[in-house]
Amino acid sequence: MFPELRKVVTFDEDIHREGPRAADPVLRIIGVAAVVTNPWAGRGYVEDLQPDIQRIAPLLGEMLTNRLIALAGSGDAIEAYGKACVAGVNCELEHASALIHTLQFGNFYRQAVGAKSYLGFTNTRGPANTVVNVPLMDKHDTGRRSHYLTTQFSIYDAPGPDEIVVALGAATGGRPHHRIGDRYSDLAALGRDIENPAKV
Repeated sequence: MFPELRKVVTFDEDIHREGPRAADPVLRIIGVAAVVTNPWAGRGYVEDLQPDIQRIAPLLGEMLTNRLIALAGSGDAIEAYGKACVAGVNCELEHASALIHTLQFGNFYRQAVGAKSYLGFTNTRGPANTVVNVPLMDKHDTGRRSHYLTTQFSIYDAPGPDEIVVALGAATGGRPHHRIGDRYSDLAALGRDIENPAKV
């Protein structure tokens, strides 16, 4: 793979009940994360991050996407998706962001699941065991609120001070018993044109 990679961690949960009622179908929420040594650690201020982005980000994108789809069973099984990164406490937040905010990372996931929408994201900094929050949304429709979910987990020994955690998350459906409507129902209630939201 590449020398900065220390380990890969997976997260997998099946939600059978939400509140007083059974979830039908069962909702599966999954995540995959890579723990990597910050390639810019110990080098002072690095102006041009592109060489290492181009070297590492495509490998991370392909590896994590393949792992996640293997967990889900297929790309078609994934309905909601997202990405996240956590910079270690000695790292610039820009370093972690560099590895996920590039098409060379995200396009592997988008294409593999046939997505139309952009990937929701978080980028933050913290010590080992910082919670990795991967915000999810419908892979085709950002206004579909039923699929606003979060893949949430932590890694007991990562990120180290000079490490970065890069993660992808997914869900096989929306929240059980979702009933708050979506962006389009709100626009309709406000008397706005769904095709032209700024128009009253």
